[in-house]
Amino acid sequence: MQSNRIAVVLAVLMCGVSVAGFTSRPSAKASDKGKNLSLETIVPRGFGDWTLLPDQGAQVVNPQTQALLDSLYSQILTRSYVNKQGYRIMLSLAYGDDQRGGLQAHRPEVCYPAQGFKLGTIQDGQLPTAFGAIDVRRLTTSLGARNEPITYWLTLGDTVIQTPLQKRMAQIRLGLTGQIPDGLLFRISSIDNDNERGFQMQQKFVADMMSAVPAKERRELSGLASGASPS
Repeated sequence: MQSNRIAVVLAVLMCGVSVAGFTSRPSAKASDKGKNLSLETIVPRGFGDWTLLPDQGAQVVNPQTQALLDSLYSQILTRSYVNKQGYRIMLSLAYGDDQRGGLQAHRPEVCYPAQGFKLGTIQDGQLPTAFGAIDVRRLTTSLGARNEPITYWLTLGDTVIQTPLQKRMAQIRLGLTGQIPDGLLFRISSIDNDNERGFQMQQKFVADMMSAVPAKERRELSGLASGASPS
């Protein structure tokens, strides 16, 4: 019954968007509406117990060719961080100012196997921070002796999405304002034979970062409400 009600609501909304489409189609990018996102600027180079590794440390995987990356995303940021205990976290952010159709961000569970990685478990969950929880997906992957647990999420506009329904609802919401949907892929991983430890360290890394950035940037990176305050 619940799924039927959701389907009806979605059908009504899609119908409304189709009617509105005769007179208005999304034509403005987020930057046209005052959103000037610079990943290099808003992601701190050091925070909490984490400092930037200038040499990138362990290799950050970007499976796509540079030409494909350039066509999918308008900004890409890859960094490696280390804490005082020597634990390394690899960060990869990809932002696209036009996420319609074929320009939608590629998910790691597709990209990593394309690079030769073996895909293990896939689990959706929540990553707690002082400002609320982020809906994330956690993967286990391996390539030979390299075991790499991954945590990631996708945003459309300022909303984290996991399911096709959530994506479509976000597209409708943005479309009604005339905005072309922009999106962000936020991915962190670590080379660690202990997957649970890897996920725990990744959770701490994200929580520390969210506490270090201003409210506006926090929302752009994670969808966490800008008005939230630490509990």
